[in-house]
Amino acid sequence: MKRVLVVDDELSIVKLLSFNLEKEGYAVTTAEDGKEGYELALNEKFDFIILDVMLPSMDGLEIAKKLRQEKIDTPILMLTAKDDTIDRILGLEIGADDYLTKPFSPREVLARMKAIFRRVEPRQETVEHEFLTAGEIKADLANYQVSVRGETIDLTPKEFELLVYFMKRQKRVIDRDTLLDRIWKYDFSGQSRIVDVHVSHLREKIEVDPKHPQYLQTVRGFGYKFQVPAQ
Repeated sequence: MKRVLVVDDELSIVKLLSFNLEKEGYAVTTAEDGKEGYELALNEKFDFIILDVMLPSMDGLEIAKKLRQEKIDTPILMLTAKDDTIDRILGLEIGADDYLTKPFSPREVLARMKAIFRRVEPRQETVEHEFLTAGEIKADLANYQVSVRGETIDLTPKEFELLVYFMKRQKRVIDRDTLLDRIWKYDFSGQSRIVDVHVSHLREKIEVDPKHPQYLQTVRGFGYKFQVPAQ
């Protein structure tokens, strides 16, 4: 049974989500305080986190950021009551996998969760594993795992999607708007920070010297290009 952590200080939302998640077979743990939610996410094993932005003691953006810094790669769905792009962009920049603006329907939450699970879980069908290899980087597409120089690295779902997208398009220059559309599925035209932050995180994990990247190179004025460095 998958475990879901719901962190929200609105009791009506907590009850609504708990009822519908449990009805779908999830085991639900709740927290109404940001600090409590962070401690739970940090110290217990969950399969999914639903996280409100506005919380007492520690807001959802800070929680998500700290969890990613602690290498907690549990998928995160952010909830926001603000109908603008700022919280959404910030949430996606720091490693959240998706967001929903309040009010929302439980059906929409479940649909978003299932979509994220499909991206991050190993495929259940009995097919031969598909691998991508680029120099010293190897991606296992069936089990969503990446190894660099023989060592398995931890990637968030979005980092994995971004790396695979680049690896399948080696030597092509890809602009930021295309990456926003293909990886995040959002029209944040001009909001290149999301892409730049995730590229920076990827470089920290795959490059020997992230400040002088060999694989994931910046093409000034255009975007990025992935290529295997010359030996």
